[in-house]
Amino acid sequence: MEKLMISGGRPLQGTVTISGAKNSAIALIPAAILAESEVILDNLPLLSDVAVYSEILEELGATVSWDGNSMRIDPSHIISLPMPNGPVKNLRASYYMMGALLGRFKEATIGLPGGCNFEPRPIDQHIKGFEALGATVTNEHGAIHLHAKELKGAKIYLDVVSVGATINIMLAATRAKGSTIIENAAKEPEIIDVATLLNSMGASIKGAGTETIRIEGKSELHGCRHSIIPDRIQAGTYMIAAAATRGNVLIDNVIPKHLEALTAKLIEMGVGIEELDESIRVIGKPSYEHVDVKALVYPGFATDLQSPMTSLLTQAQGVSVLSDFVYSNRFKHVPELIRMGAKIRVEGRSAIIEGHSLNAAKVKAADLRAGAALVIAGLTVEEGVTEVGGVEFIDRGYDNLVTNLRELGADVWRQTL
Repeated sequence: MEKLMISGGRPLQGTVTISGAKNSAIALIPAAILAESEVILDNLPLLSDVAVYSEILEELGATVSWDGNSMRIDPSHIISLPMPNGPVKNLRASYYMMGALLGRFKEATIGLPGGCNFEPRPIDQHIKGFEALGATVTNEHGAIHLHAKELKGAKIYLDVVSVGATINIMLAATRAKGSTIIENAAKEPEIIDVATLLNSMGASIKGAGTETIRIEGKSELHGCRHSIIPDRIQAGTYMIAAAATRGNVLIDNVIPKHLEALTAKLIEMGVGIEELDESIRVIGKPSYEHVDVKALVYPGFATDLQSPMTSLLTQAQGVSVLSDFVYSNRFKHVPELIRMGAKIRVEGRSAIIEGHSLNAAKVKAADLRAGAALVIAGLTVEEGVTEVGGVEFIDRGYDNLVTNLRELGADVWRQTL
């Protein structure tokens, strides 16, 4: 076990290059199961979740090899083994194995998701989609069992906009017979990324990124090579960190359109922003205005940036209100920020944040993005050393975090407990 040690008060300066999107990677790797030959995924982030997925694929009989940030997956000898326990329990997005295995083998047994525990993640919309395609779904002893004699295309309306359900149904429907229409689909860039991979594998998917996705099922898919989009949440985190420390940082290898909601709020606060084709420069200022932020489904402000944004808003003048309309209980970072001197109170889905300087303290991350929030908070502290526990959560979403921060001038290091 380790903790992060942060001696703050230094403005971040320089350039940071963003890696591939975690939220794409954890869906693209299972998607490779649907192919009959080798799939190469480039620009993979080297994260703990990716390593767990590699282990799972090898357990199922796939051949997995690495070349830098590229993963080669040969799924030609893969079989649908029951996985009620084991590595899948460590993944919050292990449910993507359901759609992938169901699509290829018409059966799957997968343990319920693990990972971050900021709020239960219901899979009722996933199950609704699988059943509409013709699968029988049962929950036995904490594992989901799926079986279908045949998958047939269907018209599926999602009662709740869900990234996970949209992708999972898309995975299964890609190898179903006939046409599938997903209505009220999520629009996140990661969904487009998965559809791009599947289409490169021979699938026929139209409308990804809109509320209606149309899929013509194929009996067989082939291998391909695909480069993962940049991680908009990682990019947003560094943008917020640059602003919070009053720094000057060029965030490179980004798609600025994916960050428009965050960029708009930073500009509203008074942060200097310069957008280029594939990069964004963030220029911090001595003081910031308070703002109100609402985390919504894409293209709204990302819920995954709600926690880091909380830390930045402690540095603004006046009172800001940050509301999360995606998850109702994603404020586990707040008590830890209060330990550091923050003036925050939570009322329902909202955190009311009064601008106030923070102090060094011993704190612990309760989930991935809460960990990012605590790191940013520590970077703003003028005196003392902040100790952040729960590093295993942070490692799920930020590769090379310490190295990147140190190259930007931060005094950050890992310490073994």
